[in-house]
This record gives sequence, structure tokens and C-alpha cells, in this order.
Amino acid sequence: MTDRAREIFRRVVEGYMDNGQPVGSKTLSGDSGLNLSPASIRSVLADLEGLGLLAAPHTSAGRLPTEIGLRLFVDGMMQVAEPTPEERAQIEQRLGEPGPVEQALEQASSVLSDLSGAAGMVMVPTREQQLAQFNLVDLGQGRALAVLVGEDGGVENRVLQLGGAVSASALEAATNYITARLSGRTLSDAAAAMRQEIKTGQSQLDDASKDLVERGLAVWSEDTEERPVLIVRGASNLLDDAAMEDIDRVRSLLDDLENKQSVAALLDNAREAEATRIFIGSENRLFGLSGSSVIASPYRDREGRVVGVLGVIGPTRLNYARVVPMVDLTARSLGKLIA
Repeated sequence: MTDRAREIFRRVVEGYMDNGQPVGSKTLSGDSGLNLSPASIRSVLADLEGLGLLAAPHTSAGRLPTEIGLRLFVDGMMQVAEPTPEERAQIEQRLGEPGPVEQALEQASSVLSDLSGAAGMVMVPTREQQLAQFNLVDLGQGRALAVLVGEDGGVENRVLQLGGAVSASALEAATNYITARLSGRTLSDAAAAMRQEIKTGQSQLDDASKDLVERGLAVWSEDTEERPVLIVRGASNLLDDAAMEDIDRVRSLLDDLENKQSVAALLDNAREAEATRIFIGSENRLFGLSGSSVIASPYRDREGRVVGVLGVIGPTRLNYARVVPMVDLTARSLGKLIA
């Protein structure tokens, strides 16, 4: 590609990213710095189209980049911009608000959506935290409150339906039994060990206490299975004027976003990446039909282990140069909060 063709190609791509519309030769000839006639520009545009880098939506329209063209631009021509001080402050402030990790995950998804104008997505960390203490508190009327305390100080509560009155001694026995086996373990590890002990008769618990242990483990196991694997915020941002011209594409995209397990599987492809990854259009099968792009980055805990992935999804005309560092900063900021 000649320097002239490279410059025209760059201006077409950047113009398309600005407003989502094809860029014509007349617009380009009015740009300062080119010093080319519309006829010369049309000739270069035709050459770029012949290379598969640009396309014309219809005969009288200007050109817009193809997916191949966007990939060339992203990989070889894009100059990444640092987040502005305002963007940096908003990311750090929103993620720095006091509260549990779950709130920080929600905020990460929301701030990405707000700043990018696309939909923000965050995979919930898959690594279970280690546990320190378990308590059962009698609530009366056949109910008890199960309290789990993590080694990071986080506390979660669930109400157990007991189906009848339970003695204080049974509650205390079950609490002591579970707490003794939790230290330094995840709930799933501790639950497996406890169930094996109970099954083989090694638990030294009476029937009432065994039932309490089983109910406590059951409610936590069900809760873990039902937790969302993905938080999506700002899907309404995808319904801009340009998108509404192709309502079938929008419907396809929103349907894809509803299938959160599949979206999480796509994001999981970025888990082992050293840097932010960009999936453009049909490069990913999930969003190929809707013609959307995904920018994703892994986030790590304080020990450097990858625990999840976050990113944004939007039209292929996303401002990659601006959004990529924004996603990267959010990933690093969220990682500081993950124990």
C-alpha cells in the first residue's frame, strides 16, 4: 500500500468510526493535507476496494471499511490513546466505592458502558474464596440464618427453611462441625469432605445436626450454581439510529446477549491473553450474524492469577483506539479489589 493509499484508508476508517456512515471522495478531498482531486481519490478508493479493505454499501455511496480492513487498521495502523484524566477518575472512583466485590463487578460493567457508549460486560470470578467461619442462627418459626465469613472479611447470608423446631444444641453442633472443616478451604472442597464423613459415619453428629449440615451445604451449592456468570449493562446503547436501520441485526445481537453462558464462553477466549483482545464481526461465531465487535481483557487478583474477563460489545465502528485502553485500565483497577 502506498503512503497515499494508506492515508486515505486511515481517513476512511476514522471517519466511519466517528459517525458510522460511508466516507465519500468529496468529503476526503475537502480534508486538509491530502491535496488530491476527487477523481484521484476515487481511483485510490477503487484500488482499496479491490484489495478487500473497503466496500461501498451501494453505487452512489462512499466507502466504509470491511472487517478485513478494520483488522488491518487495528493491528497495523491504530494509535492507542490513553484514557483522559476524566475517564481515569471516573473508572477509579466508581470501582473504589465501598462495598462487596459483587458491587465492584456491577460498577465495572456500568462504567465501561457509560464511557464507551456500548454494552459493558464482566465475567464473574470463577475462583471461590477461602472461608474462615460458618454460623447458624435460629430465626424461629422453622427457619435459621446461615452466615458464611470469607478470609477476606466478606460476609454472605442465606435463610434456611428447616421444616420444624431445631434445638440450640443441634445448631451449635452443626456450626462447630462446619467451621472446623472450612478453615483455608473453599466451600466446594469443604462440602465434599463433610459429605464423605457423614456418608461413612465418621461425623459424630446426631441426626438433627446432620440434617442442618446438609441443608446448609445444599443452599450454598444451589446459590453457587444459580449465580450469573456474566453481568451485562448498557445493552440499550446498542439501539442507536444507525442500528435501527437494520432491526434484524439488532434483534440478533440482543438475542445473543441473552445467552450469557455463550457470551461468557466467548470472553473466556481472552482469559489467557497477555493484553486486551479485539474480536471484529465474523471473527467470532457468536456475534458474526449481528456484525458486532468485542473488546475484552482478563483481570487478575492481587497474586496475578486470572479470575475473570471484562470488556465491551458494540458495532464494528467502535472507537478501538479509545476503548482498548479504557478496558485495560478497568481490568487493572478491578484486579486491585480481588483478593
